[in-house]
Amino acid sequence: MKIDDIKTVGVVGAGTMGNGIAHVFAQSGFKVVLCDKSEASLEKATATITKNLDRQLKKEKITAEQKSATLANLSMVTALSECGDCQLVIEAVFENLEVKDAIFSELGKILPAESVLASNTSSLPITQLASSTGRADRFVGMHFMNPVPVMKLVELIRGLATSDETFSLIYALCEKLGKTPVEVNDYPGFVANRILMPMINEAAYTLMEGVAGAKEIDSVMMLGMNHPMGPLTLADFIGLDVCLAIMETLHEGYGDSKYRPCPLLRKMVQAGYLGRKSGRGFHSYE
Repeated sequence: MKIDDIKTVGVVGAGTMGNGIAHVFAQSGFKVVLCDKSEASLEKATATITKNLDRQLKKEKITAEQKSATLANLSMVTALSECGDCQLVIEAVFENLEVKDAIFSELGKILPAESVLASNTSSLPITQLASSTGRADRFVGMHFMNPVPVMKLVELIRGLATSDETFSLIYALCEKLGKTPVEVNDYPGFVANRILMPMINEAAYTLMEGVAGAKEIDSVMMLGMNHPMGPLTLADFIGLDVCLAIMETLHEGYGDSKYRPCPLLRKMVQAGYLGRKSGRGFHSYE
């Protein structure tokens, strides 16, 4: 398959990452099938994409015609079978290996033999996910950064069986989207989260041990290390449940105690304090 053969892209999961990925592909001229079993999630995704396009229009980054064309490229569906004509399908559901495996197993059966599958997983093993598809050579990790329409980086992760042809194709596709792909090998957390999440986890330990308050910890990292956002604010933005899941993947994958999740982080997730999306995390958003 050549890059010009990719006309229709499926995105499975209409949450924050999924709607962002759909937005970027649709804006780049691809037909996009956004699939989620929840009608409410699809409606929310449509509203979010429209809002983000309006923001781009207001900033004069796109024209009214480009906004209309982007929305016209989007189709919302609730069944995976509706992705059967896609040349590429990207999975962007929550970080659960069994759920992702089930999705890829079904997609592997309904997609044409030459179609490529990808996962936007932030930490789970690409090689293991690929084994569910029956096409491990045509499987790759595409870890986009949040917010997808703004952030340039895509971690492009090779599984053990990913072919050079598949990797080169998706690398060129990322560049066509205006993204910067960075080649990464298949290890827990890849590069971004292997470095970022332990910092967030350590910030949670610093808070738990009473070294400083949440606002003060964030201020130190912003003013002293020139970070645009403090680690606890960033954790709230990502979602504390997502942070915990990634730390658990790192801890299990490496078997090293330095990756043990902070008990405070775990307790907050148990309490439902997940960050911005729940109105409360390390900071309050109510």
